[in-house]
Parts: sequence; structure tokens; C-alpha cells
Amino acid sequence: MSQENVEKARASLANWDGEILRTETRPFDRLNSMAFSSGLYAPEAVYEDAVLPDHAGEAYRGLDGFIRAAETWMQPFEWLLVELEQIIDADEHVVSLHRGRLKMRHTEIEFESALAYVFTFQEGKIVHQRAFVDHAEALKAVGLEE
Repeated sequence: MSQENVEKARASLANWDGEILRTETRPFDRLNSMAFSSGLYAPEAVYEDAVLPDHAGEAYRGLDGFIRAAETWMQPFEWLLVELEQIIDADEHVVSLHRGRLKMRHTEIEFESALAYVFTFQEGKIVHQRAFVDHAEALKAVGLEE
């Protein structure tokens, strides 16, 4: 079943891998709606973020929560480009490792950063997703690195 979960996560990530995302186009309305309507995510799936300090300790639930989290996350950026580097099977978890490039809206500073997601599956659906800015932290969260 875990290889099936890897393929599900890979297909979902392919919907925005390498796409330049801009706040004004509200890309996560489309992307999250597709993921929830296709049944990839459980209706009450939870999103948590260990990337942005203002998200710390907050859990976002369901489609509306995922969209709200993404919109908040995107606000300071003029654009964001995320490219998948690797996807890893970790039993009931799937870890995706990315490289993000972005341009800040007000300063016009561009930079790159690591980005990772840990997806937790139950009965073939994602029930929890957590974002990390450090690949090692994401791997550690699923017991693959100390």
C-alpha cells in the first residue's frame, strides 16, 4: 500500500511542481480543491507548518483550512516556484523533498530554500500534512534520520 501512497502523492505534487505560483491567481484554491475533490485528502485532513513562525502551533482543517494556510503562506511573496527533488516512502508516511525559489513582494529579494512535506496516509487518504524548511527535520519526523 505504501508504494500506492507514494504514487498518489507524486501525482498530486505534479499538479504544481515547477509552476510559478502567484498570490493574485490564487493557485491553491485550484490545487487544494483538486486534491480534496479527487479523494486524495480525507475531508477533515489537517495541515501544519513548521516553516513560517506565524503558523507555528496552528492546525488548519479541511479544504477551507488548507486554502487559508496557503494564502497566508503566499502573502509575502511576489512569486514562488517549488521543484520536487525526491519523494520517499516511509510506511504510512510519504516525504517529499523540494527546492523552493521565491521573490519577496516588498523587497524584491530573490532566494532559494529547502522545503519538505510529510504526508500521513490512512486508508489510502492523506489525513495530515506538515511542511518543513529543513529536509533533515522532515526525515527525522518519520524516523529516517537522527
